[in-house]
Amino acid sequence: MTSDDVPIGRRVARWRVRRSMTQQMLADRLRRSKSWVDKVERGVRTLDRYSVIQELAHVLRVDPEVLLGQQRSTSAGPPDGVDDIRAALARYDTPQAPRQAPEELRRQVGYAWLSYQHAHYGQLVRVLPGLLDTIQAVRSPELLVQAYRITSSLLVKLGEADLGWLAADRAMSAAGDNPILAATAAISVAQALRASNRDRLALTAALTAANRLLLTPVCPADHEVGGLRGDQIARQPHDQRGEGEGEGAPARQRPPGEWALGGTLLLQAALAAAGCGEHGRAEELTDRAAGIAASLRGYDDPHRTSFGLVAVELARVLVAAQRGDVIGALRRHSTVMRREGWRRLPAEYRGAYLVDVARAYVQVGDLRGAARALVDADSVAPAEVRCRPLARTVIADVARAQPAPAGVARLATVVGLTR
Repeated sequence: MTSDDVPIGRRVARWRVRRSMTQQMLADRLRRSKSWVDKVERGVRTLDRYSVIQELAHVLRVDPEVLLGQQRSTSAGPPDGVDDIRAALARYDTPQAPRQAPEELRRQVGYAWLSYQHAHYGQLVRVLPGLLDTIQAVRSPELLVQAYRITSSLLVKLGEADLGWLAADRAMSAAGDNPILAATAAISVAQALRASNRDRLALTAALTAANRLLLTPVCPADHEVGGLRGDQIARQPHDQRGEGEGEGAPARQRPPGEWALGGTLLLQAALAAAGCGEHGRAEELTDRAAGIAASLRGYDDPHRTSFGLVAVELARVLVAAQRGDVIGALRRHSTVMRREGWRRLPAEYRGAYLVDVARAYVQVGDLRGAARALVDADSVAPAEVRCRPLARTVIADVARAQPAPAGVARLATVVGLTR
């Protein structure tokens, strides 16, 4: 998954030595144990979390891509290789791929997630066909769901929404009766449907999955998350529950990661509701997600949702823009950009959001604001601007100005647009 064969742990060790730091010094700055650092450097502990690599890079004073052994892509236009992904999805026979240990496959899937979160779309397009073949041969529901989810998200980015929906549907099928896997797959289903302008279907898919996950009784009864106590959730009307979630459903303590999963589904439902013109419902769903986010602090993100208070605020900006309150949305945007959690979001997340904000600036005729958002997006995640058809459309709109705002003329040239 990287541009060279040096393990990431060895890169960490090299940069630690360059910074004249002992393992104990690095551990202290990371607020971790020396044993953890030692295992990372020896490759015993896998680094497959964006937030952890970002934290290491910050302490070592290098770009995260340096630790990953990746170079920032400067190419423009959708990367070649989508047809290879299409062919991999079209295979219904069991691929004759070399068998690999589950741990090795998990490591590969983890690096695929990192490539996606860093917006290395060209690299991911090249890797996914082989990864899909290998994982389809293994038939592990967990790995299948993750691989199809990454594939769907990437295809949506590249303007292949219908193909992205196919990958998301495959994820849903692979999830089977596992409610957590089904919920993670539903995120991709909703994203692909929204990208296909099927907001009504996206709303139904996301809200059904969220309610099925969140309206299950929780133990203990007075555990409060998202503004609802466990006993209040248990008393929700039957018609608000997901299919099969009745009064007899087993009570259990829901891990924070599952609450984050449900909150993400609520945000997807809110964005879909805004796309349908149901603005009141969109605000209600966003408020529900905010209640969940307010109760989560410092949790691990096992389902790759990047959910939290900042994610909710970003969704509020997009919902307000959809509602027509673009001025209010942009005012909120300037505030959320100053939040501490903003820079902890994956580069892909921030870049995609900034492209959406650029569209909002164009709506109110503020081309300079749009240009700033596009340039910021390009600095955060170049592929978000240079590979996505949506971003190219926004660049074209801004570049038509005479003269074009600073920075956008350069971007227009890079992506092959002329004014």
